[in-house]
Amino acid sequence: DIEYIEGGAFAALMCVYTVTVRCSRDVTLGVAILSFTFVWIKDPDTAVAVARRELAALVGMDRPDFVAVSGDFGRISQPAPFDAADLSGKQAAKRALLEAFGFAETSEMLAGPVIGMVCRMVDQKGFDLLDQLSEALPALNASFVLLGSGEPRYEERWKQLAERHPNRVGVKIGFDDELAHVIEGGADMFLMPSRFEPCGLNQMYSLRYGTVPIVHATGGLFDTVHDVDRGTGRGTGFTFVEHSPVALLGALGRALEMFENRPGCRRIQRAGMREDFSWDASAREYVKVYERAISANRVGA
Repeated sequence: DIEYIEGGAFAALMCVYTVTVRCSRDVTLGVAILSFTFVWIKDPDTAVAVARRELAALVGMDRPDFVAVSGDFGRISQPAPFDAADLSGKQAAKRALLEAFGFAETSEMLAGPVIGMVCRMVDQKGFDLLDQLSEALPALNASFVLLGSGEPRYEERWKQLAERHPNRVGVKIGFDDELAHVIEGGADMFLMPSRFEPCGLNQMYSLRYGTVPIVHATGGLFDTVHDVDRGTGRGTGFTFVEHSPVALLGALGRALEMFENRPGCRRIQRAGMREDFSWDASAREYVKVYERAISANRVGA
């Protein structure tokens, strides 16, 4: 388990596995923990690096809910089928998204970038950064749609933004599973500026839907989103390292610049859609963790 301690003498507390005959083995969502030896580590980067090397195993995604080629996402259906080979149906999903948030379905809106968010509106999810950029975001060449709830001050701030910028910001307070899939499928990009994220699922959903993620390079977001290389154009999304408004704005700027290069944008979308975040892939990683535990147990016996 990794606990972030802000403002303390130590930056991180991590649990490193030490397998013994009597040790219990408990696999939790997001990370596998194989014992109870606690180690204080002053440097957070070192703590995270060691923890991810020794313990990390991603949560899987239910593939039956994300079979884009059929247009049927389990209980949720997209307006038209699309997949990595044929993304034309994604435009119908974008129309549905604009309609759900009351935007005018003009050619300008359909051609412009829409950035989606589905999350709790709290500091841990990066809303402290977004709050500092509340005047800058509507000035960008993009529209924002948000579904979520959380701290009243953030709910009120985003409702005010939507009132002041009706063609740039759309907000729905609460949670609606169907609308969440409409956002994931219809948006061009998906924003996750979380301060920390042990694993995260929305970035995986976004990649599967061909919606390019913009994320803080932390935890599972770092593990699953490959930052686009400026030189080669290879990657699956855009990341920022420093958790600051300036760094977040920089990542948004790179993503919006990419959006103007449609062939490059399509390449990034397809690369993300071909990533395998199924439970089959996660199960293989968990098997490796258990095999290491068994091997260490035998050595120590």
